[in-house]
This record gives sequence, C-alpha cells and structure tokens, in this order.
Amino acid sequence: MSKVRVLVGTRKGAFVLSSDGARRNWSIAGPHFPGWEIYHVKGSPVEPNRIYASQCSSWFGQTMQRSDDGGLTWAAVDNKFLYDGVAGTHAWYDGTPHPWEFKRIWHLEPSLRDADSVFAGAEDAALFHSADGGSTWRELSGLRKHGTGPAWQPGAGGLCLHTILLDPSNPQRMYIAISAAGAFRTDDGGQSWKPINRGLHSEFMPNPTAEVGHCVHHIAMHPSRPETLFMQKHWDIMRTDNAGDEWTEVSGNLPTDFGFVIDVHAHELETLYVVPIKSDSEHFPLDGQLRVYRSRSGGHEWEPLTRGLPQSNCYVNVLRDAMAVDHLDDCGIYFGTTGGQVYVSPDGGEHWQAIAENLPSVLSVEVQTLA
Repeated sequence: MSKVRVLVGTRKGAFVLSSDGARRNWSIAGPHFPGWEIYHVKGSPVEPNRIYASQCSSWFGQTMQRSDDGGLTWAAVDNKFLYDGVAGTHAWYDGTPHPWEFKRIWHLEPSLRDADSVFAGAEDAALFHSADGGSTWRELSGLRKHGTGPAWQPGAGGLCLHTILLDPSNPQRMYIAISAAGAFRTDDGGQSWKPINRGLHSEFMPNPTAEVGHCVHHIAMHPSRPETLFMQKHWDIMRTDNAGDEWTEVSGNLPTDFGFVIDVHAHELETLYVVPIKSDSEHFPLDGQLRVYRSRSGGHEWEPLTRGLPQSNCYVNVLRDAMAVDHLDDCGIYFGTTGGQVYVSPDGGEHWQAIAENLPSVLSVEVQTLA
C-alpha cells in the first residue's frame, strides 16, 4: 500500500507526519531544528528519502539542511557562498556596484530529474542552484540582472522569491514569482528571463498594468499541462493557458479573492483550491469561518468546503507555501495554518480532519506520495 509523508515547516522547527494510503491515522516526528524558523521543507521526486530544508534565524542567519533517510537524521550542507553575497559587492539592478543583502531562503525546489540538483529562491530576490546536493551553490544571476529590476519592490514579507516551478516536459523552462515584482519565465535554463505579467491589474501601482511590480502570492501548475498555470495574487485569481504570455481573471463567485495559497488537483486540471481571507489588512477568514474553496470549472465557479473545519471564532491564516496535494488515486489535499493546525482531506475536499493541532505557526506544507 502507498504511504504519505507530509513535510511541515514552522516558526519553531520542522515536523514529519506519516500515514498509510487511507490517511486516517498519523504519526508525528519532530521538532527537527527546534526553535529555528523552517521556511520550507521539500523532498526530491527522484529519491524520496532525500529532503532539503531551509533553516533560518534572525540571530544565527541561514543554514541549509539535508536528510538522506526520509527525515530521520539531518546534516547541514556547506552554504558559505550565500554569505559571500552579503559580504561582497554585486552589480545591482542598474549595473552599479552595491552590497546585496541576503536574508533567507524562502523556497526550495528539487529537480524533477536529478536528486542532487536543487533550486533555491532567496530574499532579497535571487535564484540559486546546487548540482551537488547543496554542497556548493551558484547564483543564476541573469534574473537579478534583468532590466526591470529598478521597479521591483518588497511586499509586506520582503522582496522574496517564493515560487519556483519546473516544467516536467521541458528541462530548460522554469517559472518563478517574486513579491512584489511579478512572474518570470526562462526558456534557456535560467540564463535569461522574460516577465510574464500581461493581463495582471494592480490598483496599488502607479501604472496598474505595468510590465513588473505586481504582488504575486503564489503560482500552481498542473503536471499534465504545464503551460496552464493558476495564480493567487494580491487580489485576483488568475489563469494562463499559454505559459504566462497572457493571464485572465478567474475569481468567479468567490466571496473575496484575496489570499496567499492556490493549488491544483493532482488528476483534474480544472479543479482548483484556494483559502480566501478577508483582506490585505485583515489576514483571517471571513466571519471567522475557515473555508477552503474549490472550483471544478477552472476558476469560473467556486464552492465552499467546510466539513471538519472550524466555522466560528477562527482567525488563522494560510501562508503561500502551506498547501499541497498528494498523487494517490483519490487525491488528498493538505494545508497548514498560522494557528499550528495541519488539515487533510483524503477525498478531494469533501471532508477534512486535523492531523496536527498544536504545532508552531505553519510556514510550509509539502507532501510525498511513497510506494
């Protein structure tokens, strides 16, 4: 029988939740790295026991961790190159020497083809790659040197590169998103980048339809049609069917289209999930009711999913990397909250149960489906 491993990053450590394919009874291991902010934990799709973790502290800085036994043991990998970025000088967006500040790694994206290959999205916005399991890293500097850089601005969480999507059909194509700059695509393995924000509209900008400057919160891809992407931005749910060349709004009948997270059903391209929150200043569910909304029409019509979720006095948030899906035949949906709860629906959203209830504030949730 298949097994499921849920990797949870929190404000005070990482946790590994495990279950069989029924997804009813769960064991919890952790905290790993207690007291540290674990911004993201993600396993390799090539070697399931290879897991990478971003460990961060405002006092001690950034450390990269790796496990080769499914999270039982961990070892810090050499990431001194990251600190060289702080101490040295780099060509700033306008080409002039300028100290470049490195704060943390927001997102890790292991390769779809090589367990030793992994990408890392940083704050301030930069993209790194390791080809040796994290022992050495190289910046893909073509992104920071893109000519639109002077128009990039930090969102409320910082100038963070928080989304990395690898195209399963084209190893040279990758998508990234930056808050607040927007979405970008490379078709040559990261050497050059193209802004892909046409169709986005952001009222807070002097030019609401500018090429860059949009606050994108998260992007999701369906693996069977990687040119179709879904976006949760700072207000608006967006969709593209041509690899980001043009976006259209699909907020439909949502009660609010502000939120941070979005994901796609593992087997149904037109089935999407979001967790709306009240507004950009009130980061909690409307009326204190925690509801996941599902669309089975690619975003045009939405329905609330509530069974098993608190429907009164609930004022948590769901952050941008805190939702994931498994790939079992009956697709499971997972999300974590800032209140320390992790929920699963083993039936596509019809019913929910809490599989952890008293963790530190959840920053990220990722799922591995294991044979």
